[in-house]
Formats: sequence, C-alpha cells, structure tokens
Amino acid sequence: MEGGAYGAGKAGGAFDPYTLVRQPHTILRVVSWVFSIVVFGSIVNEGYLNSPSESKEFCIYNRNPNACGYGVTVGVLAFLTCLLYLALDVYFPQISSVKDRKKAVLSDIGVSAFWAFLWFVGFCYLANQWQVSKDSPLNEGTDAARAAIAFSFFSIFTWAGQAVLAFQRYQIGADSALFSQDYMDPSQDSSMPYAPYVEPSTGPDTTGMGGTYQQPASAFEPEPQGYQSQGY
Repeated sequence: MEGGAYGAGKAGGAFDPYTLVRQPHTILRVVSWVFSIVVFGSIVNEGYLNSPSESKEFCIYNRNPNACGYGVTVGVLAFLTCLLYLALDVYFPQISSVKDRKKAVLSDIGVSAFWAFLWFVGFCYLANQWQVSKDSPLNEGTDAARAAIAFSFFSIFTWAGQAVLAFQRYQIGADSALFSQDYMDPSQDSSMPYAPYVEPSTGPDTTGMGGTYQQPASAFEPEPQGYQSQGY
C-alpha cells in the first residue's frame, strides 16, 4: 500500500513507469478503458441494423435509439475519463502540495463512484431493452449486443473498485499528512515567539525525586581553634 500524504510518499520525485503499472488502481483503469472500448465499439459496429424491407437503420435494442445512444455515450465518455485519470496517475507523484493531492484523490473517489452508477444504469437499460426486443434479421449483431451488456456489467465492478482504492488512499493520506513535506514543526516556526526561560526551582523537593542537592559535610573539616581541657 502506498505511503506518504494521500499516496505520494515520494512527492516531487521522478516518474517511475514500473511502479505505476504495478499499482492496483492503474490496472483497474486500464481494464475499465478496455471494457469501455468493447461496449461502444460493439454498438457502433453492429448495434445498428436494417431489414431487407427497410432502408433506414434501427437500434438492435428493441429498435430504441436511446438505448444505443446511451451505450455509446457512456462508453466514449468512460474511455476519455480513463485516459484523463491515467494521465493524473503519471503526474501525481510530482504534486508537492498536500491540498492538491487531497483534491485529486477526492475527485477520483467521486468520479469512480459516479461511473459505477452510470454503468449500472446502462447494464439494466440495455439488458431490459434486449430482453423485450425481437430477433434481429438473420441474427446479426446478437453477439455484439450481448457483449455490450456483459462488459457494461463488468465495468460496474472495475469502477467501484477504483472508488474503493481511492478511498483507501484518502484514509492513508489523512493519517500520514502530518509527516508530509508540507508539514512544519511549530517549534521551527520563526514567527512564533519563544517561551521565556524558567530557571529550575531550588526549593525543597516536594516530589520525592531528589531534585534538591545538598552538599555533604566534608570529612576534613578543621577542628575548632583554641585550648580545650580534658578530664582525667
């Protein structure tokens, strides 16, 4: 798991492609990117058909153009969103500000959760329209229609996984922001006045810890001067 403030343990460091491709959220972004291509590519290539008696093409999903339009729109926008956040992942280690890293991670959580919801709606919509639609002429496009539905379903989990990983990065960053390079020890802040120096107390030790030092009597203390009579 990544360390540092909001997943940037080496903020300001050089870009490391090997580390990037091994990160779970990067893998999920690439998988989501591929799934989006499959969805809108299947609908664009084989989702519009025409019968021998009709010259105008119709959507394979119950002849509902909104269903095909929704699948293509969500697929294309998800494709672009994946590219955008992959670029952000490349740039993320160079962000030195904790606030900017926090905003990036929070946006990742929100966008990923939003796309998981859109794919859920898309899966339900396409599956319903395909269920009520009649057989296509010569069974054309059936594989593409089913592929779009299946990969819409898979995309729900890839985007939800991105949201979960981003939330974990946010939690780790919130715990480690104190140790980021943007944190300044208050004792090192020159704008803060120094506390006056208080000399340790020399009074009696009330705590019993031996805080008061008493000089022992010298063994070589001189005898009192003068003649002293001795009794016999």
